Amino acid sequence: MDFWLILGLFAQGLFFMRFLFQWIASEMRKESYIPNIFWFFSLSGGLLLLVYAIHRKDPVFILGQSVGSLIYVRNIILIYGKKRTQA
Repeated sequence: MDFWLILGLFAQGLFFMRFLFQWIASEMRKESYIPNIFWFFSLSGGLLLLVYAIHRKDPVFILGQSVGSLIYVRNIILIYGKKRTQA
């Protein structure tokens, strides 16, 4: 396996972890719930997938991960903005 394949698989693994943590958190609460870690896994996995997509020169994949990453960053900003105003 080469570096890019390993990077792509690792990035996809990070991206998958967001669903795993969301599922576990929801099961523990017995309701649908998105924990903060969901957004961090989304951002880290999404950015690494974006790097992989740029290397592959895949415009569809690049567009999807670019827009997604902006949304993940915005959600993280909203989370910390709310915590700051509550403190």
